Amino acid sequence: MPDQVRHDGHHARIPLFEGFSPWKQNASTRSAASSPIFPSARKPSGGIFDFDAKSERLRTVNASLEDPQVWNDPKKAQELGREKKQLDGVVETLSNLTRELSDNLELFEMSKEEGDDAGLATIEAETAKLAKDVEALEFRRMFNKPADPLNAFLDIQAGAGGTEACDWASMLLRQYLKYAERKGFKTTVEDETPGDTAGIKSATIKLEGDYAYGLLRTETGVHRLVRKSPFDSAGGRHTSFASVFVYPEIDDSIEIDINPADVRVDTYRASGAGGQHINKTDSAVRLTHLPTNIVVQCQDSRSQHSNRDVAWKRLRSRLYDHEMRKKMEEQQKLEDTKTDVGWGHQIRSYVLDNSRIKDCHCGLDPQSMQARHHSAMDAGSSPA
Repeated sequence: MPDQVRHDGHHARIPLFEGFSPWKQNASTRSAASSPIFPSARKPSGGIFDFDAKSERLRTVNASLEDPQVWNDPKKAQELGREKKQLDGVVETLSNLTRELSDNLELFEMSKEEGDDAGLATIEAETAKLAKDVEALEFRRMFNKPADPLNAFLDIQAGAGGTEACDWASMLLRQYLKYAERKGFKTTVEDETPGDTAGIKSATIKLEGDYAYGLLRTETGVHRLVRKSPFDSAGGRHTSFASVFVYPEIDDSIEIDINPADVRVDTYRASGAGGQHINKTDSAVRLTHLPTNIVVQCQDSRSQHSNRDVAWKRLRSRLYDHEMRKKMEEQQKLEDTKTDVGWGHQIRSYVLDNSRIKDCHCGLDPQSMQARHHSAMDAGSSPA
């Protein structure tokens, strides 16, 4: 930020303009290696702010959207619209910053020569407004992985703790839904299995919004709760666990090759509410990808065909996330992240009787519980 303008006859320096130069791409960014799972995935070129490449791509996308024939394929038109929004966010922001900084640099030189303190104060105020644009660029720089801007699926599974764990899983579900609401995401609870006594055994929610996956991907892991149990008449202190797993929703622009012979398909009767029909027919579908042992299931519709389509879509997303994690060497293989839902594996601990949370990712330990979960999630989502 610029230094404060002094009014003692001397002029403060504004370091923001020193060494001003056009935006350059990050030459150190490497292209991804080829993959048997998504061979046609778009290869990155240059850095996250590769202005020239993004400007050219934006012109191509705009030309495609101006073609009336594109609306004959609504799905493709929507994909182009989403891409245009993302490109505009980079190209327009960089163009505006370059233009504003250049204009204010000229005014700064003129005001400095003329000894115009009022002019310098005006320039300071104008450049301060650009801080939000710079923060937006910093956000994009941190969340620069290919899947970060995508929608996300979030799975919650009750672990060790019985009824306590099921109740804890339902608490996590409500907290993630409220977090998504605060972020302006659209949420859909696509699958939910109630607990025997209280809470839920498992749930899957879909979050739709810009950078939903980027903001939530660090939530994957085991979450531990310590509290005085409302289910214990003696008021004893209990510990329970639930696991959270986050993976992106991929679109058709990324091709996922799945050999049908590698997938085992099981059908079974759905559980939970839904009327007589849903519990009397094998409408639920479970897919198991044998090479990776990834399992997805869907039982939220009465139609087996509908559940099968949703399950295949989730499997594609899970396989994409599995490959990205392996390629980027951020974590071990996908299934290795699914550690035991018990002691020693938690990424975040909640101690409600002491009104505190300990985030094992970033060391955050806020004493106030008013914004306990949201503050920990926001801090944990910032990449190292």
